[in-house]
Amino acid sequence: MNMYSDKHYPKAPITEAVIDLRVELSPDVSVAELKRVHAEQEVAYPTIEELNENIGQMQFAPQANAAASTKHVGFRFKSEDGKQIHQVRLDGFTMNRLAPYQNWNSFRTEARRLWDIYRSVAKPSKIIRVAVRYINRIEIPLPMKDFRDYLRTVPEVSPDLPQELSSYFMQLVIPQDDVKSLALINETIIELTEKVVSVVLDIDISRTEDLPSEEDSVWELFEKLHLEKNKVFEACITDKARELFQ
Repeated sequence: MNMYSDKHYPKAPITEAVIDLRVELSPDVSVAELKRVHAEQEVAYPTIEELNENIGQMQFAPQANAAASTKHVGFRFKSEDGKQIHQVRLDGFTMNRLAPYQNWNSFRTEARRLWDIYRSVAKPSKIIRVAVRYINRIEIPLPMKDFRDYLRTVPEVSPDLPQELSSYFMQLVIPQDDVKSLALINETIIELTEKVVSVVLDIDISRTEDLPSEEDSVWELFEKLHLEKNKVFEACITDKARELFQ
């Protein structure tokens, strides 16, 4: 295991943490029934928003035309400060925590508590995907000679080209065989000022095959995916970046 895989940073760059479960529900479950998940949660999550899915249709004959509609697929419930959010949908459950992020234990515990309520209402027949996702915003001070001073996973620019980057977007999909999962890594510059360059390091660790059926085993898998996420994050940064988070 990476020596940094369970390291805690006082100034962690996490802007959003996500726990996600995609499921299959019985066709008899209606979106209206999902609102029952909110019962007795009104104080902790007072804000309710509908979740809608955009549906587009294209007709080619006899006359070409396009049409768009929306479908109500679930609800989003927010805490009073808007930092803690959970989504209940016909295709699954998602827990979001916005900055300031506290710690994995409290985040996972609340996610499991709310998932248990969702499960009792929706009664999913099958879990088809589990994932953890952490979006990090790394503020690199300027001037800076090379991104590699802070990041170990960066674009490779031909030496025949100018080496200065004002923007980039990079996406990697890397199998994580030890936990039978995929790591989706997105990295991009989102802001450039005179003092800092802000880089997003977005890491999603998901598994869709050989998923456990027992509830405790599902959450044991989440522990493994979280540790895997930590390993990927640490593998992408340098000690100089770690100093920024102290």
